[in-house]
Amino acid sequence: MRRLEGKVALVTGGARGIGLAIARALRSEGAVPVIADINEQGAREALAGLDAPDGMALSVDVADQASVTSLVDAIVARHGRLDILVNNAGIGGNTPFLDITAEVWNRTIAINLTGAFFVAQACARVMSTQRSGKIVNIASLSGQRGGHGRGAYGAAKAGLELLTKVMAVELAEFGINVNNIAPGAIETEMAKFAHDAATRAAYNYLIPMTRYGTPEEIADAAVFLCSEEARYVHGHTLNVDGGFREAGLMFRSKAAPSA
Repeated sequence: MRRLEGKVALVTGGARGIGLAIARALRSEGAVPVIADINEQGAREALAGLDAPDGMALSVDVADQASVTSLVDAIVARHGRLDILVNNAGIGGNTPFLDITAEVWNRTIAINLTGAFFVAQACARVMSTQRSGKIVNIASLSGQRGGHGRGAYGAAKAGLELLTKVMAVELAEFGINVNNIAPGAIETEMAKFAHDAATRAAYNYLIPMTRYGTPEEIADAAVFLCSEEARYVHGHTLNVDGGFREAGLMFRSKAAPSA
């Protein structure tokens, strides 16, 4: 039997990239996927590729609490329950600290932190009545380490990591597992467009595995945290970053060691 058979699973920001990879992986394990995205047409197209006649594709603006409430109400009206949330919706950002405007700061925090809070709270209220549920927040290595241009984005993701811990403590009594995934450099369509050769060289030098991760590698971690195999994993941040966070001074060997 598949690990998530029949579980109703909401993935925000699920129309593309990491979110879509996660929705696909959850579906492969038997979950009923609900893809929510600011781009409703994109969500519909993503769902169409999952062979999930029982699934849903819905529009949501995570920074708008009324929109989030409508989203969760629609899921419960259709399925009567909500078992999994993967809180993935967010925007990127790479603005030097001295150049961050109030508009950029407020929008980044509103979507990446406040939006994640709105969705998690609405879903947790449903899960608390069920006395069960799995919540996985998608944060970032940028919320753990100082990096150029990551003032607003990193602050939002650091806040999400701390929020995950508070949620884990407060929601445990309701049978809700809450954990966090912190991706490192991931080969998304956005990265292919935004990362030039110098950026890629810098990342590859700092990552012990000397490569970007894939959306599917984040999805594998999400499936684990959403499954019963992770029933005693709680309040944890799982870095999926090729060793980036843990690396110190590294000397690159020009030849593989002999056997």
